Amino acid sequence: MSLKITPKLNIDVVEVDNPYFSADHAEGPSNLKRIKAVKNLRESAVETLYARGKLDDAQKKAADRFRATWEAAGGAGAGAMDYAQIRVDGGGAKEPISDRQVDAGKALRDCRVLLGRRNYELVVKVAGQGLSFSDITVVDRTRNTMADNLRDALDDLGKMWGIVK
Repeated sequence: MSLKITPKLNIDVVEVDNPYFSADHAEGPSNLKRIKAVKNLRESAVETLYARGKLDDAQKKAADRFRATWEAAGGAGAGAMDYAQIRVDGGGAKEPISDRQVDAGKALRDCRVLLGRRNYELVVKVAGQGLSFSDITVVDRTRNTMADNLRDALDDLGKMWGIVK
């Protein structure tokens, strides 16, 4: 008996900025400013919410910026030294924290101060970790409240970062 696994994809063609566009050359067929790309709408909870029209453009940009900051900080933040771990030959020293990680950590601190603990943790779970509301809770009423709180939190982040006027 063979087991065939097929991934669940919801793909759409979207227009994005061309990463190879050169402002030094004239825009033309070989130097396009925007190109079409294939996007998996189930890549993250934010993509799914945006595709369903539950997030507007500014909220999506705020969520993407939060995710980039979260990932720059190392996801869950800087790892602590594990003194119980046995060092073996060939194991190099742990990399020091980079300036980029420090800056990301400061930005996340500002986000937490602005949003408060509860909304910050919600944004971390959805935008940072990519969890869906159904991953977090099974109660419909709680999901609806989370969606409202997420939109409000993303609006606040958008204002702080100048995405929303």
